[in-house]
Amino acid sequence: MSVSIPEFRAARCVRFRYRYSECARCQDACPHDAISLSDTGASIDATLCRNCALCVSACRTGAFAADGFKPIDMLRQAIKTERFSIACAPSGHAADAVVPCLGALDASLLAYLEKRRLPTTLLGASLCVDCAHGVKGAAQLAANLEAVAELRAAAAPDEWLPIEVVDDAPAIAAGKPRFASARRHLFRRLLGRGVDEVAAAIEQKPAAQPVPDKAIRAGAYALTEQRELLQIVAGRKEGEPFRVAIHEALPALDITISPGCTVCEACFRVCPTGAISITENPGDWALLFQRDRCVGCAACLEVCQPRVLDAAAAFDLSPDQPPRTLISLAKQRCDRCDRFFVSPHPEKTCRVCSDDQDAFTAIYG
Repeated sequence: MSVSIPEFRAARCVRFRYRYSECARCQDACPHDAISLSDTGASIDATLCRNCALCVSACRTGAFAADGFKPIDMLRQAIKTERFSIACAPSGHAADAVVPCLGALDASLLAYLEKRRLPTTLLGASLCVDCAHGVKGAAQLAANLEAVAELRAAAAPDEWLPIEVVDDAPAIAAGKPRFASARRHLFRRLLGRGVDEVAAAIEQKPAAQPVPDKAIRAGAYALTEQRELLQIVAGRKEGEPFRVAIHEALPALDITISPGCTVCEACFRVCPTGAISITENPGDWALLFQRDRCVGCAACLEVCQPRVLDAAAAFDLSPDQPPRTLISLAKQRCDRCDRFFVSPHPEKTCRVCSDDQDAFTAIYG
């Protein structure tokens, strides 16, 4: 299986949705420094790209797609066989499916194969150290397999069939052709910083300011194939829980909220999948979170200026869970314009009227 230079779909990118986002999953995954980032998304330098497709699987929101690398098509092929083998293209191995890099096989796909108990082998993993895609492909594969192991443990006592990673050392000793070396830095882990460091960074931040409207761009909601596969993987008999720990290779998070929400609705506006939604009626307003739709992009955590949103360390990944209310408030009525509004504190006037009064005072004193 070959792969063309990936197509970048800006509307799905976290950096497009939130221009101040520091998301760099695609750039961190690229072993060839072919991806550059901006406040409108990402771009690929065709002269540097080596078609490894690591950016495709690293992106949580599906912003990258490649015509020649379609994991779902590979799964359709796999389930029709009694045994299935996957090899990376640089290794030169013959297999049922040849992918640009084994690191491009995301955790959801691998877990699906294990849950179906389809005997599956991966060929070429031992040759990563000398591959043109370097240690980043190996690190991404290791992270994905680690996440699969967590999913397998969560499924117990249901038995999965672990994927076999074939050791290519004998082939190397026999003089198998090796690739040009291109060693790179290890794939940066989303949760690499310690708790104390994260807390210190939050304490150093200035007082919360509203996110400028121009910082958030609208876009259609889209759910990724990785997340849909994970829904199938996490299904249990009789609705039993499927508890997992947070992991950077899993396209899922569970969001919690602490006191201090300013009701700015930025998290709702920036969410690319509709996992965060708002429901309201004439008397009430509520912010909801639907775990089934969360892909773990963490855009909501970035955009929250009061820093009251957080990700749970462990959560139930079972599918078809109803939306959960993060915060609910009774609407208030403005004394000046008589419109209903929402505020975390009792107020006599709505934000529009208060802003008008502040502007009038600033001009005329």
